[in-house]
Amino acid sequence: MTTVQVNGVHLRYAAAGSGGPPVVFVHGSWGDHHNWDLVAPEVALSNRVVTYDRRGHSESERPDGQGSVHEDVADLAALIEALDFAPAHLVGNSFGAIISLRLAAARPELIRTLFVHEPPLFPLLAGNPEMAPILDAVRQRIGGVVQRLQDGDMTGGARQFVEEVALGPGAWAQLPPQVQQTFITNAPTFLDESLDPDALNFDLSTLSGFDRPTLISQGDQSPPMFGPIVELVAKALPGASRHTFHGAGHVPHMTHPADYLETLSSFTRET
Repeated sequence: MTTVQVNGVHLRYAAAGSGGPPVVFVHGSWGDHHNWDLVAPEVALSNRVVTYDRRGHSESERPDGQGSVHEDVADLAALIEALDFAPAHLVGNSFGAIISLRLAAARPELIRTLFVHEPPLFPLLAGNPEMAPILDAVRQRIGGVVQRLQDGDMTGGARQFVEEVALGPGAWAQLPPQVQQTFITNAPTFLDESLDPDALNFDLSTLSGFDRPTLISQGDQSPPMFGPIVELVAKALPGASRHTFHGAGHVPHMTHPADYLETLSSFTRET
């Protein structure tokens, strides 16, 4: 791991590969650069690859005070520029997909292609009556996690998120100890993200000028609200394509890495 200072914050990143177009992976909430361990080494055989810990996650610096998704976007832009990676194939998952979409709107010149999976832009569904009960249930579960974290119970909050929001009952005990520790370590940053009023809000009209090749994906085992979100985001991106990972959910790069690699490789080869 190497350290780079951007926007006054030290970020830790791992670089691999010596040739080919650059690829930058952006992880979601609770995680870190290790989220990409099952796919990044294979991509690095034919590309220059960077994975990194977003600010407040694992080995990267966690500044004091309330953070903002805008800082994450600025960090990603600065990282790409510092490594001379522009334009890069940009790959984002979950909250990392939101950051990637925001960068596409703000700095399209930094991006060669965009591949994002299930951005949790729940406010986009505010006017969808069919989704209202599902969204209310999700908000209640996340609200319970946030309350536990605000009470200072990082381990309990991480466990509750895994079992009630992300993976299901009993899943926490099945996670390797190092994965559990990553959740616990990054719990304060999830709390910070949850208190950021701009974190999940996004004006899709800002994407109208982004004309780079784009693939937006979902898993057919994911919670049902992601399908309508993916549809709305795809409509906002000129020329965007969609892909469904069969048998997969919210983190196909971790659960179905071979399928994920084939999809990513096929998409980037065509551009």
